[in-house]
Amino acid sequence: MGRPLSTRGTRSAPKVASRGQRRAAPAVWGHLSEGDLVVVDTAPLIYLLEDHPEFAPRFEGLFELHRDGVVQIAISSIATAEVLAGPFKQGQDVLAMRYETELSGFEVQPVTQAIAVAAARLRTLGGLRLPDAIHAATAIELGAVALVTHDRDFSRLQGLRIITGPD
Repeated sequence: MGRPLSTRGTRSAPKVASRGQRRAAPAVWGHLSEGDLVVVDTAPLIYLLEDHPEFAPRFEGLFELHRDGVVQIAISSIATAEVLAGPFKQGQDVLAMRYETELSGFEVQPVTQAIAVAAARLRTLGGLRLPDAIHAATAIELGAVALVTHDRDFSRLQGLRIITGPD
């Protein structure tokens, strides 16, 4: 059972440059800029919620940026369904409610008619599974700068920036 997405990690003290030295601009996770909106696929959410030892650290920086108000995160309502399916399947309703609360801290985007049509198009052209096509269509319809995922199936998409980690 992972830690809350909104409180993961701690803020480190800012580094102070010596007199006469310029501080380098801080590296921002995934080469994002302040104010950017990204849509996050299901896998990174599960990794952080479940504190996956190998994959959670890969996405932790993104969620810290969101917590600090540097970037905006949106998720599809499909991500909510996918995240909650695991705890419900295991009969862990309390854990599912905790996850639902954590996810409500993001902009949760319902599947609109425009997203459904775009997803159908992406599914046919890109060979994506329907949930993946909905995540990608959500990013496109919201005008997000990128889709954050750990899924390589998105590599066939043209015109949508895919971020799979901090670099």
